[in-house]
Amino acid sequence: MVSTFQKCHNVTFYYNWVGKTISVVWTTRDFVVIGLGLMVCLIVILANLLVMVAIFMNQRFHFPIYYLLGNMAAADLFAGLAYVNLMLNTGPWTSMLTKKQWYIRGALIDISLTASVANLLAVAVERHQTIITIQLHSTMTKRRVMLLIVGTWAVSIIMGLVPSTIWNCECDLDDCSTVAPLYSRRFLIFWAVLNLLTFCIMVAVYTRIFIYVRYQIRYTSRHTSEMRNSQTVVKLMKTISMVLGAFVICWTPGLVILLLDGLLGKASHANTYEKFCLVIAECNSMINPIIYTLRDDEMRRTFKWILCCLCRRSAGQPRKLSSVEIASPQPKVEYSCSEPARKGFSEQEVQSTTCKCCKTLKLCENCLNFST
Repeated sequence: MVSTFQKCHNVTFYYNWVGKTISVVWTTRDFVVIGLGLMVCLIVILANLLVMVAIFMNQRFHFPIYYLLGNMAAADLFAGLAYVNLMLNTGPWTSMLTKKQWYIRGALIDISLTASVANLLAVAVERHQTIITIQLHSTMTKRRVMLLIVGTWAVSIIMGLVPSTIWNCECDLDDCSTVAPLYSRRFLIFWAVLNLLTFCIMVAVYTRIFIYVRYQIRYTSRHTSEMRNSQTVVKLMKTISMVLGAFVICWTPGLVILLLDGLLGKASHANTYEKFCLVIAECNSMINPIIYTLRDDEMRRTFKWILCCLCRRSAGQPRKLSSVEIASPQPKVEYSCSEPARKGFSEQEVQSTTCKCCKTLKLCENCLNFST
């Protein structure tokens, strides 16, 4: 039975119990780490906000896969905010935290990681459903996409609240973690194993999708339009796989450290590598916008347009309409590739027309060139 005294222990007590040192005075190293950390967090927040605005502004991104990628950018933005909170509550400030504030600090990091993993899993499900029919975009309704997004955040919030509510070491001091002194080592084992298994499942799913797409490309190589559509699918799949690969590389070291800490406790010496793993994990939230910029020409053009608009507004110059803005308000008309040729299409009409067979926001070659 837990005594009232044990429940009244402060944060410093748990740190001393597991042998984790709390800095007493600020050092030059602390200022450098916090300064660089806050700078990286600012870049993470602005970059992912740019991705979300680009997906909102450009109607060519108004498809389930891009909604899910936008939600992933929201998770990375949330991670940036979580790291800001961590930087402002670290070092000598740690001893000033109440247990509630300490749990909130940890919960924000947990929620951001779980949200990223859940989003990657949702993207894997959407891609698997879409690729089976060799389409660029799935027929998933906006309602289902919204339910999927809400579901990912609900699961993330629940997982973030578990340590502070029902699974901590306040009732069993021998179960305290050395990396997160108020967390239960058993919870860290469960959380790390769950995420690592999810990584393995997603890698297996994407491997299967790539094998299937490669087979379909060889099978449809005689048909130019189908071949081009397949190549577009492969390009998008490569972009998503790079996002998944970067996530796995950046987060696996941290999860392995948590797993070792949960299994071995003080013998794992996890505190020695904790900060390095945290820096690597933080960088992951900055990598995704870079991948989108390098891999997606349309995303890159939208980024440039948004930044140019901001520059013109700050300089007080009139704003010029771009192809992105011109195409966005146009109604999307659907035509089928099997219909007769439609002469006299302007470039603006082509860009704002949806092809029913290839599901792109641009009429495919068959739609434009098919003749009776």
